[in-house]
Amino acid sequence: MDYFKNISYTMCHIFLLLFLYFFVTHRFSKRKTQGICIASFLFLTISDILKLNLFAKSNLCYVVVTLLQIFVTQFTGIYISRTRDSRVIFMSLSASNYVIAGSVAASILHILTRNPLISLIGSFLVHLIILAFLYVRIRDICLKGYEREAGKNWWELCLIPIFFYCGFSFLAFFPHTLYDNPDNITGTIFFIITMFVSYVVVLRYLESETKRADIYWKNMLFESYIRGLENQYHLVEQAERNLKILRHDMRHYSNMIDSLVTQEEYDEIRKIAAHIKEVADENKVVNYCENIIINSILSLMMERAHSLSIDMRPDIIMPKNPPFNDYEFASVIANLLENALISVQDLKPSQKYVEVKIHCEQDHLLLQMKNAYEKEMLFDSVTGLPKSIKGKDHGLGMKSISAFSEKIGGNIGCFCENGIFHIMIFAKF
Repeated sequence: MDYFKNISYTMCHIFLLLFLYFFVTHRFSKRKTQGICIASFLFLTISDILKLNLFAKSNLCYVVVTLLQIFVTQFTGIYISRTRDSRVIFMSLSASNYVIAGSVAASILHILTRNPLISLIGSFLVHLIILAFLYVRIRDICLKGYEREAGKNWWELCLIPIFFYCGFSFLAFFPHTLYDNPDNITGTIFFIITMFVSYVVVLRYLESETKRADIYWKNMLFESYIRGLENQYHLVEQAERNLKILRHDMRHYSNMIDSLVTQEEYDEIRKIAAHIKEVADENKVVNYCENIIINSILSLMMERAHSLSIDMRPDIIMPKNPPFNDYEFASVIANLLENALISVQDLKPSQKYVEVKIHCEQDHLLLQMKNAYEKEMLFDSVTGLPKSIKGKDHGLGMKSISAFSEKIGGNIGCFCENGIFHIMIFAKF
């Protein structure tokens, strides 16, 4: 048995699964996730015996077992991940490339020193340094990437680790190894350096682009927030003017009432009282909830609905300090209401309504909206959520909504029934 090769491969499997464990958001509990990783490690180690020891001279066995190991590795990453999308596939493929660098280091050191122990120690240190370097440099970028928009746009990025893996395999392992062609050592080292530089640059670029997009949407939200505050301010200002007029006229109303009491014209007195109540109600400033940010967005959307002759039916219970980011939730409400208003604005009057229910308590959140629709709605086959028919640069609002639901550990669902579109977000804290 070639103990050097067996130990080297075993070491690669250990660090491979460590990469998956550290760089993927977990769907299961910590103990269950560790158990799944250990089971995968045992399978990879046992299958190594087939291709390295029992059928060491069979190229067919080597290829078949290697492909099976690749499948198990990628499946493990997807299975333990909470998101299970192209981002996880990218990270699982990348993890395979990271550990190849340590495996190549073992072969290079063994060729140069002919000492198995030094080679294995050197390979372990290379694995450890790479893991520590990437843990410090890009782990936060990767984990934050899972929390942002529902990502199905990393498929093209998956080509990067695929081509790097194929390049490594044909350059250093198959069909000829570095032992057969030691002249490839220098090229392999520079290939490793190129890979790590590429990963850091690409992920840093993605981080900057994501931050730029976040800033854009935050600016849009703040603009809506400011417009909502301005709208409330104008309503308050107008109400104050009308109430000042009412207070000024109260002396005249009082004299009229006194005169009408003397004349026993009680019906006229009732008409005057009804008029005073009507003026007071018309100038009442509505507060939909205690949270000023959510209230400003709701006020803006209510005003927009009124301008479009749309009947808004709010049922709002929202504390002043909700157990989540109120700016992000305000963005969710703005996106959903804007989509609903666009959907009903051209319908006949009996269908021009939007029902919005927001009940937020310290232990749960329920957001539910209903509105009529006529145009055909397309749903994403993966998420089950509506998707825009306007092109790839549209539909970002629904991605933002989905990302918020994921962030608070909620469930989001929607369906169409009898010409009514329903969407609901529920989260238990």
